Amino acid sequence: MPSSRPVFYTKIGCPWCTEAREVLDRRGIVYDEKVVTTDAAAAAEMQRRSGQTKAPVLDWSGEILADFGAAELEPFLAQRGQ
Repeated sequence: MPSSRPVFYTKIGCPWCTEAREVLDRRGIVYDEKVVTTDAAAAAEMQRRSGQTKAPVLDWSGEILADFGAAELEPFLAQRGQ
């Protein structure tokens, strides 16, 4: 059975990734993080799922939020009751 936790794709040194991580952590959301900078398979998976190479990308049960900051993440989480 697939994990119900969101998959959070990040890049090393990405300030938007750091900001998004802080929002997720502050809300107590448990996620699986994949660092696409060092994991070619994760990078390919992120591109396949989101259609792009920019991070961060959040895949929440097939709903994709890509290339975002906190301003886009907050309403995305609110729609999921988070």
